[in-house]
Amino acid sequence: MIDQYPSLILIAPLLFALFVFISAWFSRKPAFIMSALALGLSAAAAMGLLGQVIANGPLSYRIGGWAPPMGIEYYVDHLNALVLFVVSSLAFWNLIATRPDIEKSYGDKAPVFYTLYLLSVAGHLGIVVTGDAFNLYVLLEIAALSGYALLAMGNTRAQLSTLRYLFMGTVGASFYLLGVGYMYIMTGSLNMLDLQRLLPSLYGSPAIAAAFGLVLVGIFIKMAFFPMHAWLPGAYSDANSPASSLIAPMTTKVMVYAMIRMCLTVFTPEFTFKAAWFADGIVWAAVVAMVMGAFFALSQKDMKKMLTFVLISEVGYMVGGFWLGNRLGITGSMLHIVNDAVMTLCVFLCVGCIAYRTGSTKFEALQGLSRKQPFTMAALVIGALAMIGVPPTCGFYSKWYLILGGLDAGHYGFVAALVFSSLMNVILFFRIFEIAFFEPYGDMHGDHYHGPPHEKIQDAPWSMVLPLLVVAVGLVVLGLYSGFIVTNIIDFAIPATII
Repeated sequence: MIDQYPSLILIAPLLFALFVFISAWFSRKPAFIMSALALGLSAAAAMGLLGQVIANGPLSYRIGGWAPPMGIEYYVDHLNALVLFVVSSLAFWNLIATRPDIEKSYGDKAPVFYTLYLLSVAGHLGIVVTGDAFNLYVLLEIAALSGYALLAMGNTRAQLSTLRYLFMGTVGASFYLLGVGYMYIMTGSLNMLDLQRLLPSLYGSPAIAAAFGLVLVGIFIKMAFFPMHAWLPGAYSDANSPASSLIAPMTTKVMVYAMIRMCLTVFTPEFTFKAAWFADGIVWAAVVAMVMGAFFALSQKDMKKMLTFVLISEVGYMVGGFWLGNRLGITGSMLHIVNDAVMTLCVFLCVGCIAYRTGSTKFEALQGLSRKQPFTMAALVIGALAMIGVPPTCGFYSKWYLILGGLDAGHYGFVAALVFSSLMNVILFFRIFEIAFFEPYGDMHGDHYHGPPHEKIQDAPWSMVLPLLVVAVGLVVLGLYSGFIVTNIIDFAIPATII
């Protein structure tokens, strides 16, 4: 059983997606149980696999026993074992936390939602676990198609927003596939470890340089790296909360992982960071992403849409940190994949709880929320502190590594943009807290101020609030274990040649 962990992680959600779809013809009641079981199995297998990799080092798994390059191989090292655990766990927990909202939002269509949910998670897990460049494209499309459908099941603008996402996503996938095609023409292989062995002798070829550029552009579009981000705010903010709290923490992080995998495993670090002007250009693009994401967020009047622009800034942190090209920056980038996934889950679950009770996430709907939904607001405070980077929450530690990486590289523009973006987060979230804690303002009679009106607590159902509070506490726990994650996992995921 232990030997089958890599396949179980992917097969469980894929197989149960079929079961959920078929069972819906007879009854929609088992859909949630089967979905939770599938994702629970997947998360448990991912946890076991991470333990195996920490204890014994990287491993490869051949589907059906066929050897690569003819067969399909899963290659699991410290980085993707960690990301597999994060993605499978947050998908499982989001499903548990949003069940009442799923039933309320989708009604008789809930089994369809569960089926798409499982397919989307399977696609993302497949992107992380695969050791084959073409299979990564196939799984990218599985994740994208199911994601489009999930996001399109939102408000009246969701279908148009998702159509924009579909167009941009298709362009991104085409760039990636074209790059992989160039690599296949030049090497005759699609296996990532084979490519790692074959490509160095071809690094002088313009075709390989073009392949590298095309793959990167495709991935940048898929992760919404500024200025290729236009699809993300509408697609995520117009979707129903259970879909956006799944896709928002998952997709951008998985695509940052894919960028790192292509740069460090398929291509070598020496090739990736050889052209200093190229790496420096991407770091400056990340600087622009951090600054512009913060400014766009500041101009929003809807909390959910504001968070989508914060997400674009966060993508800038991870991309910029990696392209600094030093060990501290890459450590910060990898650690931020984990931390940002959990932080984003926390704040989007808060949005879900607010929308469940108020029916809106516009700022005017947040008035008095600290009295009506105190537990949700408590979780939002912790989530906001993590996104600002206040210790001991996890956001502080990854930002600390990113700042050290920027200083070590002498890239003060990156450091300044990161600090600026974090300070903008202070303004963004404290604007929300002012509305939620102090508005509507109390009446003034003569010299006497009568505080805000007393309001009865009407928080989201406990089945939503309790999982949310667990995630919020997890932000602190994750911060306290940052040293363990770096020492036992991330240090082994970065090639020794990077210092």
